[in-house]
Amino acid sequence: MKKIFLLGILFLALTPALISQSVSVDKPAFLIYNSNGTLVTYDQMINNVIKVDVCLFGELHNDPISHWLEKEIVKSLYQLKKDSLKVGAEMWETDNQLLLDEAFINKFYDQKMYLESSKLWPNNETDYLPILEFCNQNNIRFFATNVPRRYARMVSKLGIESLDQLSPLAKSYIAPLPISIDLNEIAYKNMVHDMPSGGGMKSVNPENIAKAQAVKDATMAYFILKNLSKGELFFHFNGEFHSANYSGIVYYIKLYNKNLSVKTISIVQQKDIMKLDAENLNRADYIIVIPESMSTTY
Repeated sequence: MKKIFLLGILFLALTPALISQSVSVDKPAFLIYNSNGTLVTYDQMINNVIKVDVCLFGELHNDPISHWLEKEIVKSLYQLKKDSLKVGAEMWETDNQLLLDEAFINKFYDQKMYLESSKLWPNNETDYLPILEFCNQNNIRFFATNVPRRYARMVSKLGIESLDQLSPLAKSYIAPLPISIDLNEIAYKNMVHDMPSGGGMKSVNPENIAKAQAVKDATMAYFILKNLSKGELFFHFNGEFHSANYSGIVYYIKLYNKNLSVKTISIVQQKDIMKLDAENLNRADYIIVIPESMSTTY
């Protein structure tokens, strides 16, 4: 039994090297590439990420690999950064920070009450709460970064000017106004271009939809920077679109503080994961590829 156990440990230790040398011997659930399409290991990615100020992890919301890796990366970064690590996410809105702080202070003494009081995504308990609990158990500060959805909806329906009528308290949950928006930035240009027209979409203004997206990105960037101190690493997870192609949140981080170093990770799907498709080159600093056939969580 002891011999079998030791052989198992040896296999686990060799697995990353085996994958990097010949992925064809396995049927992996995911592979990691750098921006130019070179296969890299998980440890290589982590050892690079810890050197920067901000790491943005672009997930696919209904992908189980995304959520598993998010927690694994938080665990790995914590081992290396300890108290210098901070975590935040799109899935919590800024007006939920009080609830988050109370839950952490009281060690989730009443988790049911916290869940009932928060505006949580339908897959929160299976995919996001485990990350939150790990942070809580290890005293890692966790921050809500996304704009309250009601304000994003105002922009999509009434335009960016509608935010001006909000109270000072409401405005404190959003990036400082006025928010500079460049509709030629790739994230928003593509959104306007791809927006369907005609039929039931006649009343939709594509530019307002793109501006609502920009308000989300700007707010996430602002609250990441607001809660980041020198020497710390802020790990943030968000929908892949919010940080793909070094746009979205990345654009606003650089707009607010051009001196900060940022690394991005994107999850993408491909039919064949053994080679990075040309369309995914330079999409992020690290591109994690999963099969198109991967099951979804909801």
